[in-house]
Amino acid sequence: MSDQNQFRLLRERRFLPFFLTQALGAFNDNVFKNALVILVAFLTAQLTVKDVNFYTNLAAGLFILPFLLFSATSGQLSDKFDKARLAQLVKVLEIGIMGIAFIGFHAHSIPLLLAMLFMMGVHSTLFGPLKYGLLPQVLDQRELTGGNGLIEMATFVAILLGTIAGTSLIRVDGIGAWLVGGTTIAIAIIGLLCALAMPRAAAPDPNLKLNWNPFSETWRNVAYIRTNRSIFLSCLGISWFWFYGSIYFTQLPNYTKVVLGGGPGVYTLILTVFSVGIGLGSVLCEKLSGHKVEIGLVPFGSIGMTVFGVDLYFAHPGSVGELNLGVAAMLAQPHVWRILIDLVLMAIFSGFFIVPLFALVQSRSDSARVSRVIAANNILNALFMVVAAIVSALLLNAANLSIPGLLLATALMNAAVAVYIYTLVPEFLLRFIDWVLINTLYRIRTQGLENIPEQGPALLVCNHISFMDPLIIMGCVRRPVRFVMYYKIFDIPFLKWVFKSAKAIPIAGAKEDAALMERAFAEVDKELAEGNIVCIFPEGGITRDGTMQPFRPGVERILAARPVPVVPLALRGLWGSIFSRRDSTLGRLRLPRRFWSRIELVAGAAVPAPDASAAVLEAKVRELRGEAA
Repeated sequence: MSDQNQFRLLRERRFLPFFLTQALGAFNDNVFKNALVILVAFLTAQLTVKDVNFYTNLAAGLFILPFLLFSATSGQLSDKFDKARLAQLVKVLEIGIMGIAFIGFHAHSIPLLLAMLFMMGVHSTLFGPLKYGLLPQVLDQRELTGGNGLIEMATFVAILLGTIAGTSLIRVDGIGAWLVGGTTIAIAIIGLLCALAMPRAAAPDPNLKLNWNPFSETWRNVAYIRTNRSIFLSCLGISWFWFYGSIYFTQLPNYTKVVLGGGPGVYTLILTVFSVGIGLGSVLCEKLSGHKVEIGLVPFGSIGMTVFGVDLYFAHPGSVGELNLGVAAMLAQPHVWRILIDLVLMAIFSGFFIVPLFALVQSRSDSARVSRVIAANNILNALFMVVAAIVSALLLNAANLSIPGLLLATALMNAAVAVYIYTLVPEFLLRFIDWVLINTLYRIRTQGLENIPEQGPALLVCNHISFMDPLIIMGCVRRPVRFVMYYKIFDIPFLKWVFKSAKAIPIAGAKEDAALMERAFAEVDKELAEGNIVCIFPEGGITRDGTMQPFRPGVERILAARPVPVVPLALRGLWGSIFSRRDSTLGRLRLPRRFWSRIELVAGAAVPAPDASAAVLEAKVRELRGEAA
């Protein structure tokens, strides 16, 4: 995957049928929902304005309700049974729902259509944990971000196309109901055919005993994700995205009509810009992440969501009323272009925010429980969307905020929530700083990092060229790494915060501080015992002449106490950078001799502990390093 982008997956049977199945399902959901809204709002003559408002709000609630009631059960089913088989059964259910909905559309039966809308909510509830639980089964770790990006892109494009199709088809005089009903049935059948092409996806926990009580199972799932801080806060981040997004999506029609004075065509344009932006941001994640789960993109995304959300407030001209302007007339107004740019950039950064969070949850969850974790997340998503509706109503009605004021408040809340989360889990912010620094200063090529175990303890040993070495390794290795660092680095203001946040282990020589040295070895043993990865620089310091120094015997002491695999690493191309010790300090600081220079991080095959002497590891690192420093 390193040499080809994520679109390669669209040519492979392990991904393409599933990709099409979920995209068609999202499309059908939105064709049905939007056709129903138009039918209620415009095409049912006997309904009053009060009735329309009641049914519109009821429809939104009925679609969300199954996520609260059945997500826990759905997660269990996806972990217990073959996901391909489940997808096929869900598609059969969809055909049945759309068949009954066809009758409802033809008869203009609002109660029947609302009942089928509830059932489509059940359909989406069943498919959600299956969808995100399947990805880590069929994709490797380097493909997770790209695969999630494609899924998010397809979902939002499907929402857009489904919205346009549903609102357009139902308005066709005389045959609108027939067109909507026929289209939804046809799409459901095509979705089933795609699902039938999916290869088997073995159940991760076939012996799971199902708990049919949704309340106790929901509590159990939420309690489980709370045991892993990074997973739990990632789930909260995903739910916050749906809070943020639901406010914007809900307000876009009135924003278009009242604030901009636009008609239906302008609303479609804005919805297109927003949806395409999220899709574009989602697929860009794979490139920006370097084909790995890069949570450093999450703070990057939240910053953009806030900045362009705030600018959107200052870009609007004030409420102009319902002028019903067309697209051409609207685009002739200069301020509209700034609004469109704000919306597309906010959406792109939203993609940067959401995709890595999904990939992180999938990669760090127990493989036998991924679907149940996603199910718990879906419950939180539904609750956050309900809260978003309540908050919107309170701010618009009780606090008398304008629609732009509500969107500004949402953007500012996003900043506050982001700061809170990054305070609780510094890893997100640390990875962001690391990602910015590394991608600003260097072009990194990696090789052999698959030799680092995906699970369990391991010791990394690497040559030491510059002060940036730990940050480079941290940014390239997918798993969190605990670094053993010379204690005086912890006195350098910025680096002190970085390495403390990364839970680096300070060490000193026996002559400098014997007690600190002993504590360091004890801490290394503790981290390895807990199944973590520890990285050491056995030379004992940064090279002063560009050559490797002999490895010290500390590595042998570590392995004697805790025999774990050792992965040799070699950094190439850093000698001569401002963070190395070549030349004087003044010489290193002169303007960039090698700005955005090419560097390499190479990993060799893991060495079993019994064979991993200091001399053997030094020889392997020298071989990997070659002539490049």
